[in-house]
Amino acid sequence: MLFWLIILGLMTYWLLQRGVAQITRTPVWLLWLVMMTPAFIWGTWIWIYDQKPIPAELVIIPFIVCPCLYWFLVQWGRLPPPSPESDIATPKNSILPLEKPSLPRPLDQQEEDILRSCFPWTVFPLHNIEYRLQSVICRGQLRSNPDRAYQTIRDNIKAKFSDRFLIAFQQDLQDKPFFALVPNPYQEKADSIQSQPLSQPILALCLFLITLFTTTVAGVEMADIPLDDWQDNPSLLLAGLPYSIALMVILGIHESAHYLTARWYKINATLPYFIPIPFWLGTVGAFIQMRSPFPHRQALFDISIVRVLSGFIISLPLLILGLSQSTVVPFDPKISGFLNFESLNPSFSFLLTVLSKLILGAGLTSEHAINLHPVAIAGYLGLMITAFNLIPIGQLDGGHIVHAMLGQKTSLIIGQVARFLILILGLIHSEFLIFALLLFFFPLQDEPALNDVSELNNIRDIIGLSTLGLLLLIILPMPSVIAQLLNY
Repeated sequence: MLFWLIILGLMTYWLLQRGVAQITRTPVWLLWLVMMTPAFIWGTWIWIYDQKPIPAELVIIPFIVCPCLYWFLVQWGRLPPPSPESDIATPKNSILPLEKPSLPRPLDQQEEDILRSCFPWTVFPLHNIEYRLQSVICRGQLRSNPDRAYQTIRDNIKAKFSDRFLIAFQQDLQDKPFFALVPNPYQEKADSIQSQPLSQPILALCLFLITLFTTTVAGVEMADIPLDDWQDNPSLLLAGLPYSIALMVILGIHESAHYLTARWYKINATLPYFIPIPFWLGTVGAFIQMRSPFPHRQALFDISIVRVLSGFIISLPLLILGLSQSTVVPFDPKISGFLNFESLNPSFSFLLTVLSKLILGAGLTSEHAINLHPVAIAGYLGLMITAFNLIPIGQLDGGHIVHAMLGQKTSLIIGQVARFLILILGLIHSEFLIFALLLFFFPLQDEPALNDVSELNNIRDIIGLSTLGLLLLIILPMPSVIAQLLNY
């Protein structure tokens, strides 16, 4: 619990320092203290009283008071917005009239006429052009299939302006489509991109080898081999390989599928980079960096769904294999939990409970827990990674999937609802509380695709709904009716 509180505190301070500190005079440490107060209160209760439920008033009061106090402190110290006139040093009694500075237009009149000719009246007749600080907004009426409209107008603009602009096809709050021309940051940085390779294979290989070592050491600790023993006899490190190899395979396939699907859609992406840590699990995962935008919602969906399902498909057989070598131990409510691998209580997850019961048989009941084999630990972590990534919030894979299926506006609503539902789940199962609080620091808004108007086909919608249903199977507890049928 202390570890997760530290991680939550550091992440909260970093987010406040990067964002809110730019708009208010209120000290960041004070805002941080207010935001962290609910976590401190609930964490202290769990630390002192362990499995005893948190009183309702101790949940509701901090949850309501702290956000209100945070909002008041931000508004109380909010910096005034800069006005155009403030940038002009003019004597107070000057008789010269102030000229309102005008924003530089990204297009001159001749270029604007050329731009208007790029919009065929049979596809998307252009009604007006709005100039923003960093974009040109083209509003009109969609008269054809969104895919055809985007491809036609994108090709026309590229033929006239080359790679000067990124052409985005978006929807406003009234669901009316519009085109946005944004200066192409990738074209402006072409020279630096060419001089710096997209991926650094040597770095990726070094991180892989370091992570292989740190996870092997973590596996040795899970096998209850003391530090002094394996340092005196390095061959004992072989005992940590089952956990290490299983976890590295899960993470490697998870991110490699992400990378290969991105390359399939011609999206610039780096090789997978593993993140080693010298304690606990030996790693906090792996990641790739996307260096170009998603071309359309189909690419957004496919990349996210392949990443999630590939990780789940490899985690499931490893979990089953590991459970077959795990043992049943007496359930102790003081130590059993979802992060105690020597006494794991699977009842918080419907899918995990069913798998455990089918594999371990009559020996596993609600009065027992599981001492996980190292391979089972890796498969279990893969299952938890799948569940976390499937939460439909922001730039998590679940957020990408909902965005691709339903559009960005609907995905914002679903993300906000998901936050509170996971929080309720965290109040029921205190182990989830830290993760539930972390979700409130994830941005709800997902990065739009260039063509964010074209919808998915029915097959992808069905696959997406089924995959989100997998999230429910993982995080919802076993219903009592099914538990009775399984004699659990």
